[in-house]
Amino acid sequence: MTTKITFHGAAGTVTGSCYRIEHARGTFLVDCGLFQGNKTIRALNYKPFPFAPDRLDYMLLTHAHIDHAGLIPKLYANGYRGPLHATAPSVDLLSYMLPDSAHIQEYEVERLNRRRRRSGEDPVEPIYTRRDADKALSQAVGHDLEEWFEPGPGVRARYWNAGHILGSGSIEVVIEDEEEGKPLRLLFSGDIGPDEKVFHPAPDAPAGFDYILSESTYGNRDRDDATVEQRRAALKREIEEALGAGGNLLIPSFAVERTQELLHDIGVLMAEGAIRSVPVFVDSPLARNVTNVFIKHAHTLSDIDIDEAALFRDPNFRIVETVEESKSINRITSGAIIMAASGMCDAGRIKHHLKNNIWRHNATVLFVGYQAPGTLGSLILGGEEEIRIHGKSIKVAARIRSIGNYSAHADQGELLDWIEERLPARGGIFLTHGEDKGRERLKALLAEKHGSAQKIHLPTLDQSFVLTHAEPSLVDERPRVPADAMVRDWDNDYAVFTLALENKLKAMDDPLERQKLVDRLAETLNAA
Repeated sequence: MTTKITFHGAAGTVTGSCYRIEHARGTFLVDCGLFQGNKTIRALNYKPFPFAPDRLDYMLLTHAHIDHAGLIPKLYANGYRGPLHATAPSVDLLSYMLPDSAHIQEYEVERLNRRRRRSGEDPVEPIYTRRDADKALSQAVGHDLEEWFEPGPGVRARYWNAGHILGSGSIEVVIEDEEEGKPLRLLFSGDIGPDEKVFHPAPDAPAGFDYILSESTYGNRDRDDATVEQRRAALKREIEEALGAGGNLLIPSFAVERTQELLHDIGVLMAEGAIRSVPVFVDSPLARNVTNVFIKHAHTLSDIDIDEAALFRDPNFRIVETVEESKSINRITSGAIIMAASGMCDAGRIKHHLKNNIWRHNATVLFVGYQAPGTLGSLILGGEEEIRIHGKSIKVAARIRSIGNYSAHADQGELLDWIEERLPARGGIFLTHGEDKGRERLKALLAEKHGSAQKIHLPTLDQSFVLTHAEPSLVDERPRVPADAMVRDWDNDYAVFTLALENKLKAMDDPLERQKLVDRLAETLNAA
């Protein structure tokens, strides 16, 4: 049997990373991530897997971010019982992240079912539960970087530092191929970090593979090269201007790595007297636990400009855990920095803080990371003057700001360098974990430099390829979602439309004109 790979996620989008590899002696996954973004994409989380989990032998995880690991408990809920291989720090992070994700699934479904009961609809089940998360954690096996291990018959693997978050690794996989008489060598990039990254050295991995599977999140974008000092200077300016405006500073931030980077930089700036001391609220129980994992592994971190014993322990930092503590922050209308998840504003406690602050002219919302199309964060950053949060319309009056030097992803130039340093890729390159514009631009640049566009592939959701030493061949294509729905989403378009309609009707003085507009819309609806 030849080796076959199927792309079950992060193909035309930046979330839901999941690769299924079938070979002569078994079947395994690399990553099994939660889909994030617009409602159409998120609905994939509730659908059955397009494969049988109980037929898998094992899985390999690149890192602990939820878009790479968030559906692992669902595997165990659907019959998978094999091991979960990851780096040792990733296992520590998962011990908090998977139970937290399960809690979110259970909580959100509980709220949804209350609405469904009122509407006379049948209840739905959560994607998975805490019990499923515990099953996954009981099967987790930690590995050191650059050490070979054999996850199953006919396969060897080892992790290389990816420089993305704590414990992140690119995975080198060698699969025995008796048919061709020599092994097939694959490299899964995972998410690649930038060259200038606090806590981690530059990404690394050997060269010379049959196939390289690389992320392409920033494939069409270059950021300004910034040192750690320049990044802190930019953050200092934003904090000073936000506090000078007289309101609170809100920073939507993911609980893993981004929050810790910000805490470290804010702590250094306060310790140096570069910014005045103000309360910094970290409104996330998960962030508290993740920060403790960082403290545990502090001896492995790079570029720490503060004593290890004081890392993340500034007296101005207030780690918020309970719902009551979170609600009490709403009484503070100025002079505070509030960090909360999620980083794209599509879930979590940040939505409550936005609802309480974004209508204030003296408040500031500072984005420090990528905003996927269709998320609330992308609408705010894109300049929408009115948004909906928890079903209510809210005017956007706050200062909306963004800085790009906190990204945990390599930009276009850094991705090109990373891929080129791994060449040759004799069979080809697959560009994944990126939107099509980013992937297409990265492909064009690689082809321009190496003259091999035919060997650079942009897989779509649920496509399968047979991998030979010479080249891959497309063998199957059964997408669960049309490609167009990965970019545009009816739910967000509907929200924008209803807000525009409401404002249009309010602006009309003549009630007859209002009625004519409603009649025309009703006529269009009835004809559909």
